[in-house]
Amino acid sequence: MTRPIIFWTFTLLSVTLYAQTSRKYSNEFLNIGVDAGALGMASAVVASSGDVHSGYWNPAGLLSLEDQQMGLMHASYFANIANYDYAAFAMPLDQDRAVGISLIRFGVDNILNTTQLIDSQGNINYDNITLFSAADYALTFSFAKRLQLSGIELGGNAKIIRRIIGDFASSWGFGFDLGMQYKIRDRWQFGLMLRDITTTFNTWQVNQEAFSTISGAVFGQNQEAPETTELTLPKTQLGVSRLLEFRADMSLRAELDLNMRFTQTNDIIATQGFSMTPALGLEFGYLDIVYARMGAGNLQNGVDIFGDTTTEFQPNLGLGFKYKGIKVDYALTDIGDQSTALYSNIFSLTLDWSYFR
Repeated sequence: MTRPIIFWTFTLLSVTLYAQTSRKYSNEFLNIGVDAGALGMASAVVASSGDVHSGYWNPAGLLSLEDQQMGLMHASYFANIANYDYAAFAMPLDQDRAVGISLIRFGVDNILNTTQLIDSQGNINYDNITLFSAADYALTFSFAKRLQLSGIELGGNAKIIRRIIGDFASSWGFGFDLGMQYKIRDRWQFGLMLRDITTTFNTWQVNQEAFSTISGAVFGQNQEAPETTELTLPKTQLGVSRLLEFRADMSLRAELDLNMRFTQTNDIIATQGFSMTPALGLEFGYLDIVYARMGAGNLQNGVDIFGDTTTEFQPNLGLGFKYKGIKVDYALTDIGDQSTALYSNIFSLTLDWSYFR
């Protein structure tokens, strides 16, 4: 008897889980990004991020907060199949310290479970179809502190990760990030973000009863249960930002980031143990009320249908509006490369309490 849903679930787990093995792509939902303002700039905000969303981009940026802030975002991907939800809160403790907390959920809901569609007598019974969800969660606690003597701002994240695939498998994970920012007269800004610096790990628990129903269903596959420890390799982001002001009502912020992984990928610069791709973002502001953004990043090497090497990139666009402590941002962004046509319309909301006191 074929059991397609559980078969493909455990096929995925078999590919991604190996005992004490580091993976090139693990916990990738944490790399999608938050805040439509940042996504409109191709996520090139490691140096300039300075609001509640800094807990995600660079926790050192939380020191730019003047009061409490809240951030919210909802996005749908893959033709509304997957939903991405994010909420964050941050506040300064004093002039030299700030804290934040954020929660991310990325999930696919209402997946059909057809494992019991055909009963033991070979009859099809549609009443046996049930629904389940596959969801990833991340709860992040952020802390930032300013070093008075050097002017360097430091921040760190502690992450708790929860991943669930219906009743079939689940995992707990833990990890840490470290961020740094340095400013020169608020014109030049430099940023460094070290993600998963201790190698983030996920420990999986597999439902052995569910696995037994599909073990050996296809010859040579799913003969043994997958191992249960998944390790996420560290990643590094370097950024430099420049703010230009024209007269008293217009500004232009430009940032260049270098995103690096310590493994070989399809990035534009790739060696056996190191890969890097740049991201460039531009933000034009008028009266500190209206913003227009654009960016390009995720430069990848690929191969076309003729076997020729190609270079692909991800262009993004965005708009923003801020008035009396309420900021609404929009981004037209792609979570893959531009050839996939999987562009999404993303909105985010930021509330600043300083305007309401």
